Formats: sequence, C-alpha cells, structure tokens
Amino acid sequence: MRLDKFISLMKERGFEGALISPGTNLYYLTGLQIHEAGERLTVLVVSADGDYRLLAPSLYENVMRNLPAIFWRDGENPYEKLAWILAEFELSSGKLLVENTMRADWLINILRIGNRGFEFHPLSSVIRELRMRKDAKEITHMKHSAKVVDRVFEELLSWDLLGMRESELALKIELRIRELSDGISFEPIVASGENAANPHHAPGKRRLRKGDLVILDYGAKWKGYYSDITRTIALGKPNEKLVEIYEVVKDAQEKAYRTVRAGVKAKEVDAAAREVISAAGYGEYFTHRTGHGLGLDVHEEPYIGPDGEVILENGMTFTIEPGIYLPGLGGARIEDDVAVIDGRGKRLTRAERELVIL
Repeated sequence: MRLDKFISLMKERGFEGALISPGTNLYYLTGLQIHEAGERLTVLVVSADGDYRLLAPSLYENVMRNLPAIFWRDGENPYEKLAWILAEFELSSGKLLVENTMRADWLINILRIGNRGFEFHPLSSVIRELRMRKDAKEITHMKHSAKVVDRVFEELLSWDLLGMRESELALKIELRIRELSDGISFEPIVASGENAANPHHAPGKRRLRKGDLVILDYGAKWKGYYSDITRTIALGKPNEKLVEIYEVVKDAQEKAYRTVRAGVKAKEVDAAAREVISAAGYGEYFTHRTGHGLGLDVHEEPYIGPDGEVILENGMTFTIEPGIYLPGLGGARIEDDVAVIDGRGKRLTRAERELVIL
C-alpha cells in the first residue's frame, strides 16, 4: 500500500508525522478524492508509528468506508477533535510534514492547538520521491490521456479555423476533450499571430487569419492522470522568419528528447534544447524552462530546467516543450509528454510535429 511506503520513508527521514489535506497527495496515498474548497477542516493525520486517521466533515461519512475516520458536524469545533487525534498519536509537538497547499487559517489554528511546538516541513520534500517514479498502471493511464490529446489534434485540423476567435477554438477543444476523457488538464491556450509571442496567452477575441502561426496548448485527464501537449500550426503560408523559428524549436525539442535516459540530470535535457536555440541566435527569446513533471498534477517533479539536479530514472514522466517567442511577430512551441522506460525516453504524445500548414 502506498500509505505504508510513505510512512516508512517518513520515519526514515526523521519525521514524527504528517498532516495531509485534500488534494492529489491524499488521492495518491489513499485513493480518496475529496472536493473540499477549504471551508471545512479535512485532514489525514499520519504517525510514523504506523497509525493514521482522517478527520472530516460528516457530509463525507458515506464515502469513508475503508479508512479510519472521525467526523465532525457543523457547529462543532473540528480543531478540538484534531487535538484529540494528535494527542492520541503523541504528535502534540515535533517535526511534522504538512501539505504544501494547506490553507493558512488551518495552519494557524493547528499551531495554536500544538502550543506552537510544531516544526513544519513541506510534504513534497518526502512524497515527491514516491510520486516521481510512476508504476506501470500510472503510465498506462497517462498513455490513455496522451492518446486523447493526439486524437483532438488530428480532429481539429479538419475544423474550419479561419475567422474563428481564439476563445471559440479554445472552448471547442475543451468540449471535445471532455467528451473523450475525464476532463481537461487546464483551460486550453490558443495564441494566434502576435499573441503567440506570449507563452501563456489567455485566448481572446482575436480571429484566426491567414499567415498566422497558432499555438495550441491543452491537456486531458484520465483516472486522475494528466497529459499536456502543445502544437503550433500555420494558417496559410507564414513569413519566413516564423517558419525559421518553428524549425529551430522542432530541432531543439528533438535534441532534448534524444538526451533523455536514466542517469542523466534533468538540467542536461534543458541544456540540450537551449543549446540549439542559442546557436540559432534566439536564446533570449526562449524564456522558460524546457519542461516539467507530469502525473496527478500538471506541474510536479521533476522540473526540466537549468537548475534541475534530479537524476532521471525509470518511471519518471515529464514534458519537453521548448519555444521561441518574438514580440510583435509571433512564436512557436512544441510539447510532448515523455516517460523514461527501460532506461530511455519514450514519447507518450505522438501527434505530428512537422509544421502543418492549413
């Protein structure tokens, strides 16, 4: 069980316990998906001695059949019940791992019941070591979500794109992803013409027109696991400068992909892409890291950037997405999801990478 592995690793690292609020880490460890916006205190308390208990609002009582839990009702003080659990587990002070995204008001109240004797550390510092290495089932889910985005790309090439607003195309992509999967990874990016010079452009009212390069960045979700793809297409023949930067990006992405193998540092993959772009004279226009880890979160470890010290291993999954962005003119980005399998990189997304001119 993943929770047992986590407890063993936590104890090995000298932590006495962990406080885990709803999110992907809770799902990873227990399989529970709790949609809690933060209004009601919900926390899994884990002791290095092997004990664990979930404190949750009573509205979740019917779904907590396989996990020891204590429930609280509206009108009760949940922190009193949390204090009781902490005392039972002898965790009223000491080194505790805490969910990175836990609400500040929850943390403040927890500090109060612990008489400020807690020493908090980010949960990610330990759980990242488990989550970075995907097992075969996880990679199967990611392959499926990758197939969805590949299919959407093939389909959208047949849509009547000329004259369509960026926001309209983004919505159409989103609806198709939702039809084929469990949901979207994030709101799709559609950046056309000069807007493509902004890596995270929010789709607007600009209409797609001839000569545009159009950046399409979107993802799907399957069984909790995400895909994330970017393709850049042309509507009619673009100017020579745009074609040039597209080819440079394609070469950079390919070189970075071929650098992926077990034993290589993440920053070496980043350097491979950056070298190609810099040699072509566009280094200053590549303004972000080459990639990011991918799994239950769209952005997680390992990060493929200039400071990426993580050594790649089998089971690690991440994006490779170099880009060039020329202010006032446009930009290009190509992104694939990659897994380290049998010591080598393997693309999970396989949509066409040559420049498609419609």
